[in-house]
Amino acid sequence: MSGRAQLMWDEAVTGYDFGRGHPMDPVRLALTMRLVEAFGLDRAVSVEAAKPAGDSTLRLVHRSDYIDAVRRVSADPLSADGSYGLGTEDDPAFAGMHEVSALIAGQSVAAAEAVWRGAVEHAVNFTGGLHHAMPGAASGFCVYNDAALAVARLLELGAERVAYVDVDVHHGDGVQAAFWDDPRVLTISLHEHPRTLFPATGWPEEIGGEEARGQAVNLALPAGTGDAGWLRAFHAVVPELLAAFQPQVLVTQHGADTHFEDPLAHLAVSLDAQRAVADSCHQLAHRCAQGRWVALGGGGYAVVEVVPRSWTQLVAIAAGRQLAPETELPEEWRQEVYRLTRLSAPRRMTDGRTPSWRDFAEGGYDPADRLDQAILATRRAVFPYHGLMP
Repeated sequence: MSGRAQLMWDEAVTGYDFGRGHPMDPVRLALTMRLVEAFGLDRAVSVEAAKPAGDSTLRLVHRSDYIDAVRRVSADPLSADGSYGLGTEDDPAFAGMHEVSALIAGQSVAAAEAVWRGAVEHAVNFTGGLHHAMPGAASGFCVYNDAALAVARLLELGAERVAYVDVDVHHGDGVQAAFWDDPRVLTISLHEHPRTLFPATGWPEEIGGEEARGQAVNLALPAGTGDAGWLRAFHAVVPELLAAFQPQVLVTQHGADTHFEDPLAHLAVSLDAQRAVADSCHQLAHRCAQGRWVALGGGGYAVVEVVPRSWTQLVAIAAGRQLAPETELPEEWRQEVYRLTRLSAPRRMTDGRTPSWRDFAEGGYDPADRLDQAILATRRAVFPYHGLMP
């Protein structure tokens, strides 16, 4: 492998726009790329643009009738009536929906191809991570499931074991559904408990189909979980499972909506903890997956305060140029934030936290603690299938 990192970017991805007032504001993508450039990280990685995913690629995950439906409402948004999840409050139809959704999917598929073929060790597509889209329906702001398509393309290229780790605040339901019965894929999702958040799935008892028992892993976190609990949960489940599974590629989804300022969810995680998990994913790729790492974006609706900083740090980690927490944000970027949003930008790459956690494996389990109960429920549900002790 070359050891280089690749960043997927095409300015046209900002056309993924559900309209004024929708939480999925494409300005979050533009501001992230402008911050990457302001820090000079675009010179530390290879910036590449891929073609939109074609129908044959989209059909690796999505049904042909659904692709046809997306194409129809893309050409005539007024025809959308809620069928196939298109034209709903979450997924309003807009002109060019098919084209830009396929473009985002193409970036994630190309990232996976580059890593598998050894052109780069790491590839990032922060515009991707649209993990709710189902084979036959749009869902949760997601039209085409680029994360599942990236995994499916890796399998098509010959990968025998692919691990997908999702740390978005919402359950990675679409990716889990795509590989429910496929023992070649391990899906791990850490998310807010389904009792309190969309999509109301991701219970620890969801462990995969008959042909892939234990290959779906779900850790449902209590609302209000902060840095210490989030990190404790991640390290209590993810490293042991990856070490046992030994994937040939690690695909990760880094939704920034776990943050305490996110308006759509109820966890209390800081940028500093998000940085720590991204760094852990990088290390786990080297420890368990021969360094092959595909990192995607995802949710995140604090579009100025959180998303650009979280995903710029993700790019920096992939490039081997992790930014110190106290790093000041460039003034030209702060001016760009005001120009585009009329909002004041943050000043540093940190929330001022120093994340730490108690290691679950070293004792200290509290049977009365809801977080520890959640961790143990997940370990009991899936660890035995991997030869591990709960």
